Amino acid sequence: MNIVNRITIDPQICGGRPCIRNMRIRVKDILDLLASGASTSEILEDYPYLEPEDISASLTYAAHLIDHPVLSVA
Repeated sequence: MNIVNRITIDPQICGGRPCIRNMRIRVKDILDLLASGASTSEILEDYPYLEPEDISASLTYAAHLIDHPVLSVA
């Protein structure tokens, strides 16, 4: 999946926070819904303009963000 087509960052939309396809639903909103126990089908039912790939892209984006190098001081 190419998350570049799904996750957009525009300073004019939601203060430049990562959003789904230039809509005003942030990646964080999707992650918060999932973390609170909402299923993918529930999210898609509540937000009919979203696609299953949007939810997958949100998870992939978050996974990339937390994969940082571990630095050690010698």
